[in-house]
Amino acid sequence: MTSPPTFHTRASLRQDLQRLGIRAGDMVMVHAAMSTVGPLLNGPDALIGALLDAVGADGTLIAYTDWDGAYDSLLDAAGRVPLEWRPHVPPFDPATSRAARDYGILAEFVRTTPGAYRSGNPGASVAAIGARAAADHPLDYGYGEGSPLAKLVQAGSKVLMVGAPRDTMTLLHHSEHLAQVPNKRIRRYEVPFATAEGPCWRMVEEFETSEPVIPGLADDYFATIVNGYLAAGEGQQGTVGNAPSLMVEAEAMCRFAVNWLERHANSL
Repeated sequence: MTSPPTFHTRASLRQDLQRLGIRAGDMVMVHAAMSTVGPLLNGPDALIGALLDAVGADGTLIAYTDWDGAYDSLLDAAGRVPLEWRPHVPPFDPATSRAARDYGILAEFVRTTPGAYRSGNPGASVAAIGARAAADHPLDYGYGEGSPLAKLVQAGSKVLMVGAPRDTMTLLHHSEHLAQVPNKRIRRYEVPFATAEGPCWRMVEEFETSEPVIPGLADDYFATIVNGYLAAGEGQQGTVGNAPSLMVEAEAMCRFAVNWLERHANSL
């Protein structure tokens, strides 16, 4: 006789999160590889519910969404979309545009949870649920000052990685923005924004995020930074469901990454 399957539940996941240090009132940015968490009753919504239970009514859950525009290959050397293709590129609408699929399914589940707000910068957008959720977001340099990532740092927030690769910690793009290093790569590209009158095209400028912000760094150097932070005795590690997980304080993690970048830029 086969034994019944064992599931992780919203309640058991909440206990795992609390053991990692998630507390009532926290603002938490989560990255998750849901396939690593194990069997769940109610799928990704179980993890979202557990996080909301752990942070409580005064807390906030945030997920990086980007957007599923997928038209980068059309851009010319100046970052513009050829005229003949413009009518076919769907405009970015914070309320309806899908989260980028490259970062797993949890972001789209967060974005479509009732009560979620999605910020207005397409590539740097986040979805948030809770007491401090907001939709305002600079269109240029959307990982810098005034961005949701800057607010995470200023608010004493936390970053949670649930089975997610360590080189996917989006917070470190804010560290790239802040680091005083030479030769930062800059990206300029056209984005169609949805308006009541139809698509409105606008150039967006930011420091490069699809490759290291300065030449000479390894493609996965974010993982090296996170590993160094943990090796220094910072952060918390454990499991959420079956997933190897970690939690870091956003301000301390960001400061460590800025210092790391500024040190290593001098040796390239």
